Amino acid sequence: MAERTVLTGARLVLPTGVAEEGTALAVEGDRIAEIAPRTAGDRTLDLSGHWIVPGFVDMHVHGGGGASFSAGSAEEALTAIRTHRAHGTTTMVASTVTGDLDDLARQAAVLSELTEQGDLAGIHFEGPFISPHRCGAHQPDLLRDPDPSDVRKLVDAARGAARMMTLAPELPGGLESVRLLADHGVIAAVGHTDSTYEATLEAIDAGATVATHLFNAMPSLLHRAPGPIAALLEDERVTVELINDGTHLHPSVLELAFARAGAERVAFITDAMGAAGMNDGMYPLGPMRVEVKDGVARIADGPTAGSIAGSTLTLDTAFKRAVTIDELPVEAAVQALSANPARLLGVADRVGSLEPGKDADLVVFDEAYELVGVMHKGTWVVAPEVR
Repeated sequence: MAERTVLTGARLVLPTGVAEEGTALAVEGDRIAEIAPRTAGDRTLDLSGHWIVPGFVDMHVHGGGGASFSAGSAEEALTAIRTHRAHGTTTMVASTVTGDLDDLARQAAVLSELTEQGDLAGIHFEGPFISPHRCGAHQPDLLRDPDPSDVRKLVDAARGAARMMTLAPELPGGLESVRLLADHGVIAAVGHTDSTYEATLEAIDAGATVATHLFNAMPSLLHRAPGPIAALLEDERVTVELINDGTHLHPSVLELAFARAGAERVAFITDAMGAAGMNDGMYPLGPMRVEVKDGVARIADGPTAGSIAGSTLTLDTAFKRAVTIDELPVEAAVQALSANPARLLGVADRVGSLEPGKDADLVVFDEAYELVGVMHKGTWVVAPEVR
């Protein structure tokens, strides 16, 4: 018999809304066994005054804890996974950064093994098929047009673990590559693009379903040239990624995205690089060097020096900011952090919400929305200290 633990007293954020303190959550082994009025169990943990939310799902993260998914090292990848897991991200997709195709294929081989082992939920290729005019923190001389044969090479190298690829659909081969990705069950994401409004709609019709970090690395929204932002926001088929760290987006812009897309079409991501969970300093990002100062990461040298290079964000911080500064309902924040990305990645049958039968992945916050506990598959990664 699996050991049973009953968590009582907390407010639970469920798919149906917030259940107040009288509802208990029972964990047996690695699964949620029951959500019901307070019951007895083998062990009872009183979490009165706390919140319990489902474990976070990050579909766009490059590294953390001083480690990078682009290093091609299982050890570094596991360091990044452990770092973000301690901040509430219990499911994550490893994002690469623009590089030589052979190097990316080698990275994919390592990351696919970790996906097969259950440490990752898959691989996101961000680049090299992106616009040189919107390259951001990607090395310009390694960019290339999205030739479908090259796109297929990376998908094949991932051995079934490719979950998403970001590309600029206006480039030669862009629409064909979007169709190829859709046909192979890989999310085609529009990002690092100089696309027009009309070309973006074509990409959506071809099968693109995600906007990579909306507003960042794409033309601004203009009243006579709405560009990709308007197209991605208005189409019900598209989920928009947002980096809610206070650096990438002004709060009013985040409010605009929620107002137009609705909470059901927003996914909060970190886009974090290796400095997440670390101090200021110099860090690698693929083949580039990044300087982190006051928690903001920027390319240190070369033709893109000064460009923001991902973030140092963790999703517990994004959650707290969402409900305190952005004043989102807790349910909407949880939808953007857990349910929506889980649905997009095709893992909503196991994670993304607090429901019986799903993995016992959950995060505990105190009344000030500070993280005090993380459970992954029934095991405390961060054990709450309850007095």
